[in-house]
Amino acid sequence: MDALPTPRTQAGQDGLAALLAQPRTALIGLDFDGTLAPIVADPEQARAHPGAVPALAALAPEVASVAVITGRPPEVAVRYGGFAGVPGLDHLTVLGHYGAERWDAATGEVTAPPPHPGVAAVRAELPGVLERAGAEEGTWIEEKGRALAVHTRRAPDPQAAFEALRAPLADLATRHGLIVEPGRMVLELRPPGMDKGVALLDQARTVRAGCVVYAGDDLGDLPAFAAIEKLRTNGVPGLLVCSGSTEVTELADRADLVVDGPEGVVGLLRALAVQLGGGSGAAG
Repeated sequence: MDALPTPRTQAGQDGLAALLAQPRTALIGLDFDGTLAPIVADPEQARAHPGAVPALAALAPEVASVAVITGRPPEVAVRYGGFAGVPGLDHLTVLGHYGAERWDAATGEVTAPPPHPGVAAVRAELPGVLERAGAEEGTWIEEKGRALAVHTRRAPDPQAAFEALRAPLADLATRHGLIVEPGRMVLELRPPGMDKGVALLDQARTVRAGCVVYAGDDLGDLPAFAAIEKLRTNGVPGLLVCSGSTEVTELADRADLVVDGPEGVVGLLRALAVQLGGGSGAAG
């Protein structure tokens, strides 16, 4: 049985205590890649940890809301996560494209605003930018519908390719009204105005959360950490969880609790489910 870990900060301990005391007011926010799903060389091959869905199905009925917040399109995260049609996940929401699109398990429907016109312009120009930067070998473009991501993990020198592309991609994004979001060997070009912090705060308001937990692994999760820190100043307890990696240390430095990647996140979810009385189906 997974033991419930103790956060290393007082604020984190207070957040966990609030969750255990009043779980029906709790919002559990989770990144997908690197948090629920292990990082892989090809993002199209990413799949949720085998224990993630059973743990979520045990935990979700005990809390106000579980929200997976991802840069991916929500239908992709739902498919790769195996979230659709799972008993117990009625309270699950997937906020895709950093909250611009929303999938609710209760209805199975996706709601979304019109796409930003800058994405189409960037899509047309991006191959030429990569060619001029001399960064074609091993890099590739991931189509996200409302965003585009350039991955360097397969390049001969992934970090050098990543650094070489920062400036030209920032220039391209700026010319078309987009921003660049750096991550673990990936640079994502997307519309401004939405991030995981905005999405988390919006969901917290929607469900009137009395406490908020968020687990993430990458730079794009820092706004969600900042959102919880903001909620704390307004009297809403929160817990910051880092799905640990050696590639990104900023989250671990700010987290109340660091766990060992997706395996550790699933263990935490299972332990919470057991503590709240929903753990009978959380094995795996």
